[in-house]
Formats: sequence, C-alpha cells, structure tokens
Amino acid sequence: MVKRNFSPEYYYNLKAQKHRPVYHFTGKTPDEWRAWYSEAYDTYKKILGDFPVSVPLNPVVESVEDLGDIIRERVIIDAEENMSVPCYVLHPKDMPGDKSCAAIVCSHGHGKFGKEPVAGVRATPEMVHDIEEMNYNYGEKMARAGFLTICPDLRGFGERSDGDDPLGMTRDMCNINFLKGALFGSYPLTQNIFDITRCIDYLETRPEVNKERIGMMGLSQGGTMTTFASAFDKRIKAADIICYVTYFAGFAVRDTNFCGSQMIPNVYKYFDASDIAGLIAPRPLLIERGLRDRCFVYEDTTRGFTEVEKIYEAAGCRELLWSDVGDVGHAFCDNRAYEFFKKYL
Repeated sequence: MVKRNFSPEYYYNLKAQKHRPVYHFTGKTPDEWRAWYSEAYDTYKKILGDFPVSVPLNPVVESVEDLGDIIRERVIIDAEENMSVPCYVLHPKDMPGDKSCAAIVCSHGHGKFGKEPVAGVRATPEMVHDIEEMNYNYGEKMARAGFLTICPDLRGFGERSDGDDPLGMTRDMCNINFLKGALFGSYPLTQNIFDITRCIDYLETRPEVNKERIGMMGLSQGGTMTTFASAFDKRIKAADIICYVTYFAGFAVRDTNFCGSQMIPNVYKYFDASDIAGLIAPRPLLIERGLRDRCFVYEDTTRGFTEVEKIYEAAGCRELLWSDVGDVGHAFCDNRAYEFFKKYL
C-alpha cells in the first residue's frame, strides 16, 4: 500500500533531511573558494530583499553615566525615515579622542530587555538574572577591557518593542513583524542588518574610533545578527558569534527554534547557517559554543563549526578561525574574546 502523510511537520523534516542548499560549500581549494564566494555573496545580498533608505544620523547623547572606570552614554541615532535606534555607548574614561581606538558592536539576543543587560544595566532583578544566567553583559565587559562598545536595540525589542501582545492576539510579534515587512519586500532581519550598518556609520563619526578597527559580537539572536551583518558589511573586521552557528535542518526545521526576526525567505534554498558564517572569511572569526547549551546544543554547534572550518581551510586562512568552548549553557563563554579582539582589531 502507498504510504501517505498528512503532517506538515513530518513533511518538512523529511524535506530537510534530503535538502542541500545551492551554495552549501563543498570545495577544498582556494580557487574553489573564490568561485564559491563570488556567486554566494552576490546571491546573499539579493535574498536579503530591500534595504531602507538612509537619512542623516542626527545623533543625540541623551545622558552620560559615570561607572567608575568606564562611561556609559545613552545615544539615539536616526536610521531611516520614521525609525530611530536607541543605543548605549560604553568606553573607558581615559580613552583618547584621536581616532585610534577599536570599537565593537554588541548585539543582544532574543530577550525581553533588549540592549539593557548587554550594556550592564541592572535596573530590575530580572535584568540581573539575565546577566548572571547568560554572562550577558559583554558590552560592559568589553568596554572595561579597553574597547568602545555600542549596544543597540534591535527592531521589536527593548525600547523598540510594541509590547508582548499589543494586538491582544497571543501571537509572536517577531512573526507579525515579519509578515508585515514581507508585504513590502523588506524583512526584520534585513532591517536590523541595516540598523547595524547605521551603528557602524555612527562609530565612524566618533572621535575615539579608528574605522579600520570595528568588530561585532552577539549571543543567540545576537549571534544571528553577528553572522548575517558581518557576512554583509565588510567594515566589520572581526566577529565573535556566540551560541548560534548550527544548521537549519536542526534548529529551524527540527526544533522550530527561530522566529520571524531571524530568517529571510529562501535562505535555506541557497545557504546553510554555516555558509553564511563562512562568507565572513577571510576576516577573523571567533565561534563560541556552550557545552551545556540547551538552546543551540553543543553537538549541533560543533557540526556548524566544522562546516565553517572547511571554508576557512579552503580560503587559506584557517588560523583566523578561532573556537571557544565553554562549560556554560546558552551564554557568553568569556574566555577568548578579549584576546581575539585585541589581536585583530
């Protein structure tokens, strides 16, 4: 008897098992890498969809806090018409304003507080819990290590959230925003990449920052953003992806561990997550994995790292791909990031 199926979940899992993205990297030589990169990067830019149109940044420093050895500024910049980006900028008190210093964009994950805990804000017990559970204040930590850091809110999070359920429909607002954006051919992930590029535009105007010394890091959805933004914007000279790089058949199809803020149409038709991370080559890349991560499990992130490693080996720059495996859960490993950014920024 013919076996028939009625389950979409079974259908997509079976489809994913058999699927190979068009630009999943299989080469071994520098020539194969160059040919792959040329086509893959152009395709990647196309599937991102429409980018917003930039407007003048009009930066405003709304407040300045003295945190002992560092300063935390609240800064707002304009990204596009009718959309601004609230950020924290942190830097050592004694950082010179001679355009010589390194800066890091620090992207938050899929938490309800957005940039606040990443910048070390401990205004509520819940923020303190997030910082302690995920070692989440890497924007603050990297500033104390000597870098200027910028921590923006992504669209739909923190100050840019419309609330947990503003429509009274008990639906995921990430998915709602994706559907609304899709009507216009512009997606939240792409819009957030655009906002990251605007943060970099702003960093280039700062008196402290050398525009050739800008990096990016982020945990979880911040890892998604670090992957996708660093693949797109080559002004990001070094990247630290924390607890993200696995494979779409696993975390997205099998586990449904993603949302409308973390995907773009057709992405898996052309790329696996490791291929997008591989587009960062030949720039330095640190990939962090948690041994006890129950969100992006260690076995899956190890598989993702191995696939990225193949790309860096073919590109002739394996030494620029770093790994940090921490005895942590879904968290910033906090071991090699300082050494990595001090070496490459």
